[in-house]
Amino acid sequence: MAYDVISVGGANIDVFITTKSKDVEIEKIHAHEDVCLPIGAKILIDTLTTDTGGSGVNTATAFARLGMNTAVISKLGDDMNADIILNKLRKEKIDFLGTKAPGHTGYSVILSGLHKNRTILTFKGNNNKMTAKDIPWKKLKTKWFYFGTLLEQSWKTQCEIAAYAKKNTINLLFNPSLYLAEKGMKFLKPVLDACTILVLNKEEAEALTEMNTDVKTLLGTLQEHVPIVVITDGPKGAHAYNGIDYYSITPKNVPIADTTGAGDSFASAFLAAIIAGQDIPTALKWGAAEANSVIQYYGATNILLTRKEIIKQAKNSEA
Repeated sequence: MAYDVISVGGANIDVFITTKSKDVEIEKIHAHEDVCLPIGAKILIDTLTTDTGGSGVNTATAFARLGMNTAVISKLGDDMNADIILNKLRKEKIDFLGTKAPGHTGYSVILSGLHKNRTILTFKGNNNKMTAKDIPWKKLKTKWFYFGTLLEQSWKTQCEIAAYAKKNTINLLFNPSLYLAEKGMKFLKPVLDACTILVLNKEEAEALTEMNTDVKTLLGTLQEHVPIVVITDGPKGAHAYNGIDYYSITPKNVPIADTTGAGDSFASAFLAAIIAGQDIPTALKWGAAEANSVIQYYGATNILLTRKEIIKQAKNSEA
């Protein structure tokens, strides 16, 4: 079977918690707002929402909702949480090309609603343990790979998949987190050399280039290594450069419940538009519409848009 896109990234169970407890304090420490929880306290929570998460699952779900023939490669544990994720993927008609192995599936607890931001406690589990032997190489028939962030042994395996993509002329979108961006260009070179589109936020772009500068300069610097670069900058919008033209979009103001998954949703919708034959300005509109939908609710995959919905919302975007 040939896929439109295969997502390679993490698979988690995400638990979103909100609390208005007076025991939870937000203090300004070293110019950052830190969440302070008293030792030994029992803190009451107001809401609890459980969803599947991780860059691999989030983006594969977004692609499937947008009508893409999709698969995901992740490494799960041999626990109940793995079964929850696999059931979700089956429901979304996403092929699972990854593995289950002894150990734990990734798990995150997200403390949300603190000044419209969040603090995440993440257990990577088997997400960090993917080896080349876990990859079904003969099944990697696809037009595109989407790479989310994987670490440790799984990063080395992603580098092998990137080499496979380059050898077989398969396009690749890379969406590194700050963890990876801080390791620098040399460390990321095996994937960047195979990359067609690089999507990251301004903080990640600054870390990767080791430059504290404006978005246009960052785009130009990164485009020397990758054909198309997209940098998101929160409420200031998103910007793209293909070596010839610069493009920008300003997002609509929407109420924010939680920003978890916003980056995944933007990048996956951007790529879905490109796969569907759309131009870069339209792809930016798709990305902004998807991200705006996701941040209004808890959970990174609950309110992902269909193709019909995203086309309608994109028409109302400012580009």
